[in-house]
Amino acid sequence: MKIRKFSKKPLDISERIGAKPVVCYPNNNIEEKNLTILHIARKNLSKKNEIIIPPRDAKTFQVKKGEFFRIESVEGPQVGDLNLFNLNNLNEKFYSGKTRALYGTHLSVGDKMFSSFPYLRSLATITWDTLDWYDYDEDGGSVHDVIGTRCDPYTSKLLSGNDYHYCCHSNLTRALVKEKKLKIDEAEKIVHDVLNVFMLTGFTNDTKQYFMKASPVRPGDYLEFFAETDLLGALSACPGGDCGSEHSSDVAKCYPLKLSIWQTNEKYLKDLDTSEISNYDRSHGID
Repeated sequence: MKIRKFSKKPLDISERIGAKPVVCYPNNNIEEKNLTILHIARKNLSKKNEIIIPPRDAKTFQVKKGEFFRIESVEGPQVGDLNLFNLNNLNEKFYSGKTRALYGTHLSVGDKMFSSFPYLRSLATITWDTLDWYDYDEDGGSVHDVIGTRCDPYTSKLLSGNDYHYCCHSNLTRALVKEKKLKIDEAEKIVHDVLNVFMLTGFTNDTKQYFMKASPVRPGDYLEFFAETDLLGALSACPGGDCGSEHSSDVAKCYPLKLSIWQTNEKYLKDLDTSEISNYDRSHGID
């Protein structure tokens, strides 16, 4: 936090400040070229399956390459924490930090969810967002962030001194243990920074701290994705509910979330560009 200052300003301060910002990772070369095709395909979807994620809990799900999936509000405003893995290689998982560096703090239609090193490819593309009207508000807040990591019992213990077992980190871990039969240590190690679905967040103007507001999501709203490889997903219904007051407790009113999987005829997808694992040779300058 840049609020305590002990050093004197240098005499040449005018020469050191005022530089114009430069985008670190221009994303022109990864512009979503498939979106027109996907928007035609999504008009011809049939539902394959759906599951309900109970409040303060998590469930896993599987999506095949070429299928769509939706996260939907069903009973009341509720935030969800999403993890994504390559179904056939759990070491390849969603890379929130790099996705943020490429697209910014919040995601929406056309943005890709990139995977971890050394794979670095799109696991899924967002194809529809019923909250895209929200944009950025006067506080700089928006929905579907890749800023926050997920609520977790360790930070809760650090700040409150209490043990709380239904944070999103624990929910996701528990789902992988119960449904995928992983050992708890193995599961916890692969749980990763999430996409905060429906969560309304930003950075405060003064201290640049991560903030949250009550989500504008309402029953019937959804975020839709297209799977670019076979996926294992894990979705937690956050204990913060709409995240308008607090999280990591049983105080907030919480609601279930619906996860549905949709399929389309392959003829609509025949001209898609496929998502490929990075072809960097991984020598890292070592002969």
